[in-house]
Amino acid sequence: MIRPALLAALVSLMATVAQAETVEIPGPEGPLQGELLLPEGAAQSGVVIVPGSGPIDRDGRFSTGRGALTYRLLAEALAGEGVASLRIDKRGLFGSKAAIADPEAVTIEAYGEDVAGWAAALSSRLGQECVWLAGHSEGGLVSLATASAGAPHVCGLVLLAAPGRRLSVILREQLARQPQARAYHEEMERILSTLERGERVDIDSLSPALRQPWRDSIQGFLINLFSKDPVALAQAYPGPVLVIQGGRDVQITEVDAKALAQAAPGAKLRLFARMTHMLKDDVEGAPYATYEDPDLPLTEGLARSIARFISQTRPLDR
Repeated sequence: MIRPALLAALVSLMATVAQAETVEIPGPEGPLQGELLLPEGAAQSGVVIVPGSGPIDRDGRFSTGRGALTYRLLAEALAGEGVASLRIDKRGLFGSKAAIADPEAVTIEAYGEDVAGWAAALSSRLGQECVWLAGHSEGGLVSLATASAGAPHVCGLVLLAAPGRRLSVILREQLARQPQARAYHEEMERILSTLERGERVDIDSLSPALRQPWRDSIQGFLINLFSKDPVALAQAYPGPVLVIQGGRDVQITEVDAKALAQAAPGAKLRLFARMTHMLKDDVEGAPYATYEDPDLPLTEGLARSIARFISQTRPLDR
């Protein structure tokens, strides 16, 4: 049996035959930056990997320097399947830091504008009419919003552990499972309900422990985020959609995946029984290993399933 660290090293070695290149496109105030990975030989298709929530970089590393490197591993695995990829830094963060002064002054629509620009850039680079969006977690919501708004150069969607319900509903479930949050249950319900109404919360009225996570600078984004209905967005998008979900995901569940698959007219659903939110198989007795260990490989068959779906699916007619 191949050890996970050795398997990850073999994937990285395989990726050395691919061509990596830092690329930039215009952002609102300065350039947006990402990394293009071309497979050996001609690319069969192209994918923009849209990252999840928070300060996470193009590789899947957080601002703390820790991370599972999920996006880099996905790009390398797709290259092995003949698929080019472009993984990106969000506006205001990491290589895209100059794109906007305040990385919290964003909306799902703003992220969507950036993703549409990346899709156009990758499409042009590959000489193909369109490319695919592979959105992970919150990036799945961004991808849905981008595609349902009619962004050009988008062949279809791959939704990886993407929400199928409003994020405020999912957040309530996540908080209910955290023992340390129980003491603040009523207060957090007031916060969530207020933001859902499109209103801001008075920070001075909150317990000191809650003032940083619900700080005023992030509330505008949360109001915008909570207003988005993934099912409605999926229903509005007529193109092909692959919904991928893990059975060991404690953040997004099969309830969300099935809601998306039922809503999107052109959707297919693929479930991986042992996969966590980080697109890696769960490690028994180590619940956070897949969030932190870059040596753990992606779930077996994940990249192959994506590449097969892309190669066998007709893109949305334009």
